[in-house]
Amino acid sequence: MIMKSRTAYLADVAIIGGGIAGIVTALELLDKNLTVAVLDRDGPDKFGGQAITAFGGMALVGTPLQKLTGIQDSPELAFADWCDTAEFTENDELPRQWAEMYCHRNLGDVYRWIRKRGVHFLPSVLWPERGAYRPGNSVPRYHIMWGTGYYLMNQLIEELRGHPRAGKASLYFWHRVTSIDRSRGVIAGCSGLDIASGKEFTVKAGVVVVASGGIGGNVKRVKRIWPPELGRAPAELLIGSHPFCDGSSYDMAARAGGTVTNISSMWNYPEGVPHPSPQYPMQGLRVLAPKSALWMDYTGRRIGPEPLIGYFDTPHVAKIICNMKKQHTWHIMNWKIAVKELALSGAEHNEMIRDRKIFGLAKTVLRGNGPLVERMIRESEDFIAADSLPELVEKMNALAGNRDVSLAAMERDIRRYDDQIERGVAFHNDDQLRRIAHARNWKGDKMRTCKFQKIIDARAMPLIAIRYRMLTRKSLGGIQTDLQSRAVDKKGNPVTGLYAVGEAAGFGGGGINGKSSLEGTFISCCILTGRIAGRSIAGESNP
Repeated sequence: MIMKSRTAYLADVAIIGGGIAGIVTALELLDKNLTVAVLDRDGPDKFGGQAITAFGGMALVGTPLQKLTGIQDSPELAFADWCDTAEFTENDELPRQWAEMYCHRNLGDVYRWIRKRGVHFLPSVLWPERGAYRPGNSVPRYHIMWGTGYYLMNQLIEELRGHPRAGKASLYFWHRVTSIDRSRGVIAGCSGLDIASGKEFTVKAGVVVVASGGIGGNVKRVKRIWPPELGRAPAELLIGSHPFCDGSSYDMAARAGGTVTNISSMWNYPEGVPHPSPQYPMQGLRVLAPKSALWMDYTGRRIGPEPLIGYFDTPHVAKIICNMKKQHTWHIMNWKIAVKELALSGAEHNEMIRDRKIFGLAKTVLRGNGPLVERMIRESEDFIAADSLPELVEKMNALAGNRDVSLAAMERDIRRYDDQIERGVAFHNDDQLRRIAHARNWKGDKMRTCKFQKIIDARAMPLIAIRYRMLTRKSLGGIQTDLQSRAVDKKGNPVTGLYAVGEAAGFGGGGINGKSSLEGTFISCCILTGRIAGRSIAGESNP
């Protein structure tokens, strides 16, 4: 692998961004004997981008693991679910085509491609985004990589560095691209600033691939384009992306002749908490909301009349919360619920899976994740523990800096819920209890879902409250591309020499997910778009 530091570079292809989509594209190009310049805005220790810190779950269709566990899935069923969730419009022809292609090709182009690189999946397929009051995943599709995104990215980086043609790939770190260059109307490369030296640089290349993410790290821009149908843009947004994902790639592509579509479509999470040890301002973590916890508004009243339940329909929950007077919420549970059901997204807080420690994972599944809960209570002020409800409410109000939370209201709503559980399953008439029963019918979710656990329970103390805020995550829109990952202009014609992959391309077509996602469609779409771009650039007309 060649490491250079010059002001002028030359390559067949310039790739803007060293995340998973950029690396996959580079691997495909090396296979075709092309020279590649990968320009990354971050340092070499962050090579791999957000995927290296990601949990790495993938929505996959028709896999051997699905068949082994009795899941009857097909590309046709997956595409029907996808369209129901995406709510494509008549202007979304390319995103719809990308979605159909993904449903038919993910098994070969993603799943088998990953497996050839030594990446395995946990034996349990999970079932997120199955839909609350609209269709979602009809069957479980969420495959968890053994090793998380961390292991996958290390495998890919090792493959890149050890590639037989590694000498044809040059990696330039701390290089911020500010312009996609054209000469006589044709893509001629890109240019920008070498942050380390302070010098400007230029890359002469006949092809430029944009692989530099979306807008989730640019809070001001996210608020500015917030779709009105989701309610008010939250006054306080945590960042679940990266500050370098600021939307600048969209602007560069548009100036070079490309088109950016579905820009206001975003995948944000309502269960965000500030990172206890942030690497940048407003960095957040996503809590995988326990199904057995009660979701309360800022006053401590249970949100309803339909209760909010995590894991079923994320955009629905986000919309409800963003239409509230105050947009921070509370999740109320006890120790027993938290230990069995609570998890945090990402590789950092799933060490047993990330480090592939089979016995440690088995222990966590059987005994619960007490160390994680203890750690968050100790390190995060937004995790509150108390031995009684009055004490919990007092601490909640102290954290919020007001007296908004009503002890009487919270006690009433918890008692109503607990009383139904006390009366027995035959008398359950609460939608949350029905959904818990539904979740427990699938063995993949049963292992981390309590069996109708009351909140006030002397055998399950202490009580725990978590304060949530909205968290940015992924941009669902982006640079519009045809089915060969070529950027297209406003008339739908390819911009010769300009490609986009991964989140920069809206994960395919400028918005493959439409307005919502089936979850697990991000890393896998980065792989698919990168592979297609590489083969298309190399001259394969139907990659």
